[in-house]
Amino acid sequence: MKAVHLFLAFFRVGILGYGGGPASIPLVHKEVVDKYKWMNEEEFSDVLALANTLPGPIATKLAGYIGYRVQGLRGMLNATLAVMGPTIVLMIVLLTSISSIKDQAWVQGMTEAVVPVVGVMLAVLTWQFLKKSKSGLGWTATLVMAVVTGILMELAGIHPGIIIAALLIGAIFKKDEKEGDAQ
Repeated sequence: MKAVHLFLAFFRVGILGYGGGPASIPLVHKEVVDKYKWMNEEEFSDVLALANTLPGPIATKLAGYIGYRVQGLRGMLNATLAVMGPTIVLMIVLLTSISSIKDQAWVQGMTEAVVPVVGVMLAVLTWQFLKKSKSGLGWTATLVMAVVTGILMELAGIHPGIIIAALLIGAIFKKDEKEGDAQ
């Protein structure tokens, strides 16, 4: 039964993740943390942070890792195929027919109507991550890190993966310093 749930969870992400990786993250979170409870908030945040430092589509990386964690190699293949399958089929079907209807008002309206929904899903997930960060770092450190990260990404043009990798390295050295002080 676990294989069926794993497939359905990531199939739903593949079908409903309109807008790509960032839009898929709240859907993966809902399935993995809220519905099936394969991970808690902290574990999901850690996996998401690590997945963002690696190359490739985020939904596929999350599906692969979570599938492996839930059911080993078979789970990894199951979840990865479930999340990629709908996209592959829809791309083939839609790209062969979209050229004839792309200028229709209803197609453009459908695309424009989905954007606010994806924005709200991302805002909800952002608020959840800010609350989690606040409990670990406090509001001041959380807001400073958010502002500095925003400046580095938007004004300096630094890739988020580089920022996350730097923070992970910094956390490792900070942890080593604390262990050294304790000895």
